[in-house]
Amino acid sequence: MDYRITHLKQLESEAIYVLRETAAQFEKPVLLFSGGKDSIVMAYLAKKAFWPAKLPFPLMHVDTGHNFPETMEYRDQFVKDIGAELIVASVQESIDQGKVVEETGVNASRNSLQTVALLEGLENGQYDAALGGGRRDEEKARAKERFFSHRDAFGQWDPKNQRPELWNVFNGKKHHGEHFRVFPLSNWTEMDIWQYIKLENIALPELYFSHERDCFIRNGVIMAVTEFTQPQPEETVEKMQVRFRTIGDTTCTGANISSASDLNEIIDEVAAARNTERGTRADDKRSETAMEDRKKQGYF
Repeated sequence: MDYRITHLKQLESEAIYVLRETAAQFEKPVLLFSGGKDSIVMAYLAKKAFWPAKLPFPLMHVDTGHNFPETMEYRDQFVKDIGAELIVASVQESIDQGKVVEETGVNASRNSLQTVALLEGLENGQYDAALGGGRRDEEKARAKERFFSHRDAFGQWDPKNQRPELWNVFNGKKHHGEHFRVFPLSNWTEMDIWQYIKLENIALPELYFSHERDCFIRNGVIMAVTEFTQPQPEETVEKMQVRFRTIGDTTCTGANISSASDLNEIIDEVAAARNTERGTRADDKRSETAMEDRKKQGYF
């Protein structure tokens, strides 16, 4: 058997084991689903893990209200196709209720506001475990996570107080009010994700493939012109051939110049890339510890 296929099947087996352990150890888990490639693969694996039964947990989307239309269309169709229940935690509702204050200015983003909507969504549903698609190669703060990552009663994460996970024995014990974030894709890389998508022929949002759209450059990041991201007078709009390596809030998600229009070309492009996929995320450029600071506050 091809080494790459064997490697992917080992990762698949590990992720399915973690998903089943989550269903076994926790009373009410939920799977966070953004419509991005990692959460798509995680939900796909969950379907495999519990087939032919339905998923034993719902999907939750923390909606900033500033999503790409293509992402929202894909999300709704995907949820329908796998027969899952979808719960939406809305950042706009948090703003309307005065629980968070929206940023203002040219570089304003709702990305950091997701924390309140996420924690409120978990509390309202009384979920004791939230499955996320984070990978250790994705960002340095995420490399500090365990498969079962403990959160206190305030949803906060302490990177210095992580539980050992020897021989894939996971400890889900918690006090009342606490919960866990679970990362079945911890040992996957971006390349593994793309090769698995190709192996399993998983459909993706069109944003991941090369296409032409109006863009402008802000702080070295290629931004798509959308309802929520408008160029300033000094920023020139050009038609560019781009694709997105990550999909998130339009106000902080940058594009890459690319002609990769199919999975084989994307895999070749990722193999040759010298920058990380989050290198185009404007929110990660705010400080050296931007992601870790948000995670300590309860972000995923």
